[in-house]
Amino acid sequence: MNGRADQDRPVTVLVAVRAPADEAVAVTVLTQEGVAVTRRCAELTELLASAEAGAGTAAVVSGDLPGLDREAVARLRAAGLRVVAVEDRAVPGERLAALGCDVVVAAGDAENLVAAVRGDAPDVAAPAVPARERAPGAVVAVWGPPGSPGRTTTAIELAAALAGVGAAPARRSLLRRQRPAVRPHDADTAVLVDADTYASSVTSRLGLLDDAPGLAAAARAAGQGVLDLVTLARHSPVVLPGVRVLTGITRAARWPELPPAALDVVLDRCRELAAWMVVDCGPVLEADELIMYDTRAPQRNGATLCALQAADVVVVVGGADPVGVQRLVRGLEDLRDASVPVPAARVVVVNRVRDAVAGRHAGTQVQDALARYAGVQDVHLVPDDPAALDAALLSGRVLAECAPASPARAAFQALAARVRAAVPVPAGVPA
Repeated sequence: MNGRADQDRPVTVLVAVRAPADEAVAVTVLTQEGVAVTRRCAELTELLASAEAGAGTAAVVSGDLPGLDREAVARLRAAGLRVVAVEDRAVPGERLAALGCDVVVAAGDAENLVAAVRGDAPDVAAPAVPARERAPGAVVAVWGPPGSPGRTTTAIELAAALAGVGAAPARRSLLRRQRPAVRPHDADTAVLVDADTYASSVTSRLGLLDDAPGLAAAARAAGQGVLDLVTLARHSPVVLPGVRVLTGITRAARWPELPPAALDVVLDRCRELAAWMVVDCGPVLEADELIMYDTRAPQRNGATLCALQAADVVVVVGGADPVGVQRLVRGLEDLRDASVPVPAARVVVVNRVRDAVAGRHAGTQVQDALARYAGVQDVHLVPDDPAALDAALLSGRVLAECAPASPARAAFQALAARVRAAVPVPAGVPA
């Protein structure tokens, strides 16, 4: 029914072509072929407003239109428009396709322009595919409700364990800006992504002196359609053998620099760069934009929701004390009711397990509570090891470097094994 309704809907076009001569040609050709041009937009803002007002079914845009990026194209497509880009010398067709445009036509190609706006030309935008069919790496989202202790530590240690970081590797430079040549990934590589838009801390936790927000830079490149593996590798230095880091935003106020439309591309590129992507997510899942008048407002928690939606495995982190367990129970409910689908397998992790706050046999107490109140039958427990974790924090290292015999490290290695079992062999990686 919906497909037939779309086919019977009259084709109306919004034109936003920058060069006056090219705009006149496009309007003339479309009009002669019986296609209604409802608005000739002078700038991107006018085009977006017209699209969201329902003034057209297709948009013809020039590649050099100021402000045209992946986020703008995503808004046009979300408004139900087919986006047809007119290629020019300044912006090649490959870049326009990377922005998410449905069809790219050459300037002056009247025949293909008409076919494109009518939907008779093949799309160049890659169709969405299920996460399990994407190649070649797997995304692991590490999330926990507000106040969850050790979420960032869990992400860091998990990335190190998945990459097989051993004890006492060679001491690294304080700058840690090593950039080896880009090469096909294998089963022992990981990219640690700091996508926490509230309290980004991977940089300080690992003792990195360079605070350049690698994730924001990669997102900007993705938004402009120029993110390739070389660019991504440049923004994600190697900090441990087999582990790259995309550092987060340096201030919480910079969260608009991480739009979901761009982060989707970053995560897809990361799948090509490494076998594992471990994403440290922010704690908040609310989509306040849904109750606002301006439903196209930037999403404050879009980075977290994007990572959860793209994840192959979600590691849910909570604390072992009574307050932490209560927050974890409510957090699991919030995750089930998230505004985006979260189809990934879930592993529940409880940090800092100790008898002092949970009573005798603390692990059993926590497991029983989560089974009773959250229906979680299999909880992964990480024992409290303040001496080892404090040493790691003080030196800016992982447990494998400063406390290889730590019971907490053994628990994180076991967690990595569980994650590998949930995604046995990332797609594209030889078994």
